[in-house]
Amino acid sequence: MLNVNPYLNFPGTTEEAMNFYKSVFGGEFTAFARFSDSPGHEKMPKAEQNMIMHAALPLGNGHTLMATDALESMGQDLVTGNNYYINLATESEEETNRLFKGLSAGGKIEMPLNRTFWGAYAGMCRDRYGVQWMLNYDLSS
Repeated sequence: MLNVNPYLNFPGTTEEAMNFYKSVFGGEFTAFARFSDSPGHEKMPKAEQNMIMHAALPLGNGHTLMATDALESMGQDLVTGNNYYINLATESEEETNRLFKGLSAGGKIEMPLNRTFWGAYAGMCRDRYGVQWMLNYDLSS
């Protein structure tokens, strides 16, 4: 496994929150994409298209703080405890499959593993203890 990073979910305040964290930690964003940048965005409610799909702020030593806006139109209802994921950057599809299978056993698959438009083999699940996991293997590696 390459690294483990926190992935925060916000109720429409990701841009504000990530700019706050940038003011605290310093550095520059390596990603700051809106839902309007994604395929199919025209089917989304107009109010959600300008929200943040993915933001990444390097913290040093290979650690990155990541975040997204949770979308009500996708049934995402935030409460304290489900407003984060642990993101695992894996080193191969095989490792991604193995870890996803193990973590999702007895839990709930939220996004099955698949090849994504952002160039990753990725999936999301909640383990049997309620911890939320994202697994991402960068296909350009």
